Amino acid sequence: MPILSIKNIHKKFGQTHALNGVSFDISYGKIMAVLGPSGCGKSTLLSIIAGLESPDRGDVSWDNKSLARVPPHQRQFGLMFQDLALFPHLNVVENIAFGLHLQNKPDKIIRERVQEILALVHLQGFESRDVNTLSGGEAQRVALARSLAPNPRFLMLDEPLGALDRNLRESLLLELRQILKEIRQTALYVTHDQEEAFGLADRVVIMNAGNVEQIGSPLELNRKPANLFVAHFLGFDNLLKGTATQSGKITLVDTILGSIPVSTPTSGQVTVLMRPDTLKLDGSGSMHFSGILREKTFQGSTCRAVFEINFTQLAFHFLPSVSLPDVGALVQLSVNPQETFQVLP
Repeated sequence: MPILSIKNIHKKFGQTHALNGVSFDISYGKIMAVLGPSGCGKSTLLSIIAGLESPDRGDVSWDNKSLARVPPHQRQFGLMFQDLALFPHLNVVENIAFGLHLQNKPDKIIRERVQEILALVHLQGFESRDVNTLSGGEAQRVALARSLAPNPRFLMLDEPLGALDRNLRESLLLELRQILKEIRQTALYVTHDQEEAFGLADRVVIMNAGNVEQIGSPLELNRKPANLFVAHFLGFDNLLKGTATQSGKITLVDTILGSIPVSTPTSGQVTVLMRPDTLKLDGSGSMHFSGILREKTFQGSTCRAVFEINFTQLAFHFLPSVSLPDVGALVQLSVNPQETFQVLP
């Protein structure tokens, strides 16, 4: 059952529609990510959930109870910002304990809770440290600890890892998920970074220009993007124009690769997504064609290869263990259509 429900949220600023009927649910103990480009409405949505902004229409409810008349400080929601907003005149313990003092907790309870949270974020021994002397990763942990210390029923994170370098961001992302899962913290993570959203969240909301484009698990979104925007945003660039016709129970799309069978019943001009991770060099696929290798680039966990096929360049990903031919070589390629092609709305 959902614990937080976002119901048909609309918000305008002047003539700008920041949110157009945004709806989704978050279940208890789950992490939801809101993913989208700058200006898509992510921050406005976060402000409305926090109670810092009011929607023009729609509602936010917690456990089936509307929060429309509940002020921000009574919602029991935590918020972690991108700029962290640590108090520079307070040390680590004082920053973490700040929210507990606002709750008028007894000193003994505050001391015990701070030590518990310090252990959770692996900062034992940092109690008296000046926050101005912390590394980027340490400051992130203090900000997270401060957000979690008052035991919020819901935690919102606004691109908190955006200012970190790639290696530190990846390690902290894994640690953040482990911490939130360990304490079963219901959370909403706002980001424009696909890797962050997919690495952290149980489910992801993809937004564009104030609209929800698709909701699903990271695997569902990757395997079946709902439309052209989602495909582009997730980095799927192999998009083939073609003409679809029905042949009995089969739909065939005439493209630069030849006639492609697809599972979607359709006709007329269509766009077909060709997945970058299913190309075969051993001829084991049921559909065959040839291409010239124009580029190959090692990218750590994968190799990116660009093939020119009928004067069109398409990019594919291979494991580093795959032996690619020299650039300029004519290569026989194959795919299994059912796992490679998808007609996009």
